[in-house]
Amino acid sequence: MSPRLVAVVGPSGAGKDTLMALACAARPDIRAARRVITRPAEAGGEDFEGVSEAEFQKRQQAGAFALHWRAHGLGYGIPADALAGEGTLLINASRTVLAEAQARFPGLMVLLVTAPSEVLARRLAGRGRESGADQAARLARAGFPLPPGIAPRVVMNDGTPEQGLARFLAALQPERV
Repeated sequence: MSPRLVAVVGPSGAGKDTLMALACAARPDIRAARRVITRPAEAGGEDFEGVSEAEFQKRQQAGAFALHWRAHGLGYGIPADALAGEGTLLINASRTVLAEAQARFPGLMVLLVTAPSEVLARRLAGRGRESGADQAARLARAGFPLPPGIAPRVVMNDGTPEQGLARFLAALQPERV
């Protein structure tokens, strides 16, 4: 049986990683795909596998990724083997890869996690991973539109982590007909 796939997207600093981790901790039927990123593992942030550009390219050419994309000068990949299993699988994805993801995975749910720009700016500054110029570039992309035909469920993450988690879990519930 395949998992229920949920693409979690949103601007940098919206709290996607935090809400995904909290959801996985709160519910045993929810898990998150561990991304492969061309960034050193000690860079911090989410739990990811850091690889070199050469290793990323090797895996990409071997078909090891269910999805892959480039953003902010880095390569990102979702390992194909993460799609095995049951339950709900959260995929921290780029908005730019959503059309491809939706075409490849019918039934894909999209959660858009967002927050007001002042909250995003504060969070980006607080994590200390990027320069001021990089933070500004990430903030400039915050309003990047989703591809046509993508109808996400929106999670406003502008309060406490507990409030964000409650909104996130509510958004994951099946639609009532």
